[in-house]
Amino acid sequence: MDTPHTAQFSHTDSIDLVVRTAREQFLVSPQEETRLWVKNAEGSFERLCNTRVTVLDAALKTGQVVVMETRNKDGTWPSAPRAMSSTSEEDADFQGQPGICGLTNLGNTCFMNSALQCLSNVPQLTEYFLKNRYLEELNFCNPLGMKGEIAEAYADLVKQAWSGHHRSIVPHVFKTKVGHFASQFLGYQQHDSQELLSFLLDGLHEDLNRVKKKEYVELCDAAGRPDQEVAQEAWQNHKRRNDSVIVDTFHGLFKSTLVCPDCGNVSVTFDPFCYLSVPLPVSHKRVMEVFFVSMDPRRKPEQHRLVVPKKGKISDLCVALAKHTGISPERMMVADVFSHRFYKIYQLEESLSSILDRDDIFIYEVSGRAAIGENSREDVVLPIYLRERTPARDYNNSYYGLMLFGHPLLVSVPRDRLSWDALYHILLYRLSRYVTRPSSDDEDDGDEKDLEDKDAIPKPGQMAGGSSQDPGQEQAGPSSGVASGSRAPVDNSPGPSHWPQRARRKHLFTLQTVNSNGTSDRSTFNEDTHAQPYIAIDWEPEMKKRYYDEVEAEGYVKHDCVSYVLKKAPVRLQECIELFTTVETLEKENPWYCPTCKQHQLATKKLDLWMLPETLIIHLKRFSYTKFSREKLDTLVEFPIRDLDFSEFVIKPQNESAPELYKYDLIAVSNHYGGLRDGHYTTFACNKDSGQWHYFDDNSVSPVTENQIESKAAYVLFYQRQDVARRLQPQPGLSEPSASPACGTPPSSESMDVN
Repeated sequence: MDTPHTAQFSHTDSIDLVVRTAREQFLVSPQEETRLWVKNAEGSFERLCNTRVTVLDAALKTGQVVVMETRNKDGTWPSAPRAMSSTSEEDADFQGQPGICGLTNLGNTCFMNSALQCLSNVPQLTEYFLKNRYLEELNFCNPLGMKGEIAEAYADLVKQAWSGHHRSIVPHVFKTKVGHFASQFLGYQQHDSQELLSFLLDGLHEDLNRVKKKEYVELCDAAGRPDQEVAQEAWQNHKRRNDSVIVDTFHGLFKSTLVCPDCGNVSVTFDPFCYLSVPLPVSHKRVMEVFFVSMDPRRKPEQHRLVVPKKGKISDLCVALAKHTGISPERMMVADVFSHRFYKIYQLEESLSSILDRDDIFIYEVSGRAAIGENSREDVVLPIYLRERTPARDYNNSYYGLMLFGHPLLVSVPRDRLSWDALYHILLYRLSRYVTRPSSDDEDDGDEKDLEDKDAIPKPGQMAGGSSQDPGQEQAGPSSGVASGSRAPVDNSPGPSHWPQRARRKHLFTLQTVNSNGTSDRSTFNEDTHAQPYIAIDWEPEMKKRYYDEVEAEGYVKHDCVSYVLKKAPVRLQECIELFTTVETLEKENPWYCPTCKQHQLATKKLDLWMLPETLIIHLKRFSYTKFSREKLDTLVEFPIRDLDFSEFVIKPQNESAPELYKYDLIAVSNHYGGLRDGHYTTFACNKDSGQWHYFDDNSVSPVTENQIESKAAYVLFYQRQDVARRLQPQPGLSEPSASPACGTPPSSESMDVN
C-alpha cells in the first residue's frame, strides 16, 4: 500500500471527482480499472459503487479514509479472497490465449458455465466489457435492475477469462449474485442453460440501461397504417424505455398478426424479442420394442421393434406386430411385465401414451374367442405365474415362502377342459421348451386321495349352485391386471370360497389360485367374489433344479426388424424457422381479447421476422411438455456454420445492395446431453481473436474442428451478422489497441484522506 494522500472536496463534489483526483495523485494509467472503498467507524470497508452521487450523498466525512483498488493484470481484484478467485499458485505465471479459459463446476452448475461461455464469446459484448465502456453505463437506480451487481460480477468473469492468465476460474461470486437476485437458481440443482441465459440477458440489460427514468409508453395497434410506420413507432417506443448494449446486440423486432375467428378483426403489433425459441418438427410416429410370445412352445419369444402412431392405441401395436408375425391382431393380448408379474394387462382401446419406453411389454398369442363351425367353443385366457418355494421360516416348518421367478404367461384354456389335471398337462406342454418331462421312474403321483383328476376348476359364468352369471368387466389397473374385450381373462368366476383349497401335488409342480400380484393364496380372501382367476405354478427347489432349464427359459431371438437402423430424418434449421412463422390457433388457456367482439377468442396467430439483431440467439425447443407426457427431442438439426441466410424470412423491405445484413455466421453453441431428469451442458465457441473453435466442458477446454460442432445435443445457437463481423475486424495497417487490461502495473492499493 502506497503512502496515504490527503485531498479536499466540497460536499457538492461528485465521487467521480474523488476517483479522478486519486488516479492523478497515485499516477494510475488510463487503461487500469479502479474502484473505491470507504472505511467506516467500525474499521470495515464498504464499496462506493455509484460514482455519480455527491460527497454529501455518499455520507463521507472529514478525515474519513477512502481506499482506491486497482484490478490485477489477471482480471482479479486484490481484495478478492484467494479461494474465490481463480486457480492454484502454480498457474500464477501461466500465459495462454485470452478467452480459452474453463469454468469450474460448483455442483450441477454446468448449465451456468455453458451459458456464460456462449455469452463470453460474443465479440462486441466482450469488447464492451474489456474496454470498460460498461463503467459509464452502470445503472444503480433502476428498480427493475440488480443495482449493477450482476453487470459487475459478469464483468469480473469476462476480464479474468480474457486476461490469458488462467486455465480455469471459479465462478463462485457470480453464482452467489445470481442466486441472490433469482431465487430459482439458489442451491445446486440442475437448471436449463436457456433459462439462465434469459435471466442474465435481462439482468445485464437493466443494470446497463442508459434510460435512468422510464417514461410511460402506450402501445398502439396498427389500425390500418403501413407496416413500416407502425414498426418504426414500436421500435422507438421500445428504445425510449430500453437502451443498452444488450438491446444494441441482441434485440430484434417481430410482427404479430392476430385474426378473430368470429368477426375477422385483424390486430397487427410489432414486439421486440431477445432470442428466437423455434419448435422442432415433431414426428407423429413412435418406435416401441416388444416381445412376442407364440402359442407354439417350441418358439422362443421374439423381440420386435415396431413403428406405431405416437397418439395411437393398443390395437395399433397389435396391428403393427401382425405385419411381422402373420398372427391376427384379434389373437393378441398386450401386457406390461414387471418383477415377474403382470403389472397391467391392457385393453385394446387404451392409449399407447400410458406405455413408457422403459416398460417391458410382452404381446401374447392366444386362441380366438370362437372357432368357426358347429362345435365352436369359447376359450378362457388365464394369467400364469411361476413361483419357487423357499425354506421354512418358522420353528415347526409349517410356513413356506414363495418367490416369483421367470416370465409370466397368458394361456388359452378351452372351457370344457377347466380341470386341474387338464390345466397341468396344458401348462406342461406350454413349458416343454425349457421344462423336461420326467421319466416313468421319476414320476411322483402324490396323494391321489386328496383330489381326483376330475376335480374341475369352476367354469366362468357358472356358480357353485349351477346358476349362470352374466359376464362383467373388472377395471384394468396395476393391481388387477385384467383386460377387457373379447379376449379378456374372464372375471365372473366364483369366489375363493368355491375354489379347491389346495390342488394336489402333481408330477413336477403344483397349481394354486392366487391374487393378481401372485403373492398370496386367494383362499385367504373373503371379499372380491368375482375376481379373475390367476394361477401360480409352484415349484419345489429340487424339482426346479432338476427339470427347469433357466438359461433356456430366459432365451429369446431378435426379429430382423430389430437389426434395422431406424434413423430419425434430420431437419434443417430453416425448417424450424418456417415452423416458427406458421399460422397457429391460440390454446384455450391463452385466449385473445378481441376489442371488436368484446370477448376472449381463440384467434389465429402468425409471427413474422421484421428486424434481426446483430447477434441472433436461436433456442431449439427440445424439451416438450404436455398434460400427458414430458420428453426430450433428440432430433438432429442441421445448422450451417456460415452463411445462414434470413432474407427469405425477413418481411421488412430489404436493402438488396447489402446482402450481408441478412447473412449470419455461427459463433457459439450450447449443448445438452442426457434426458429430462439429468444431463450435462457443454459449449462450442469460436474465439474472436484466433478464429479457432474450442470445446468447453466445465474447466476443461480443447480445440475442435468445425465438422465436430453439429450434433443432436445442440440446444442454443449463437449467430453473428456478417456485417458486424467485418466491422469488428482490425483494419490492416492499424495497430489494434489492447482489448485486455493485462498491460497494467503490478497490483497495488492506495488510500487517501478526504478533507
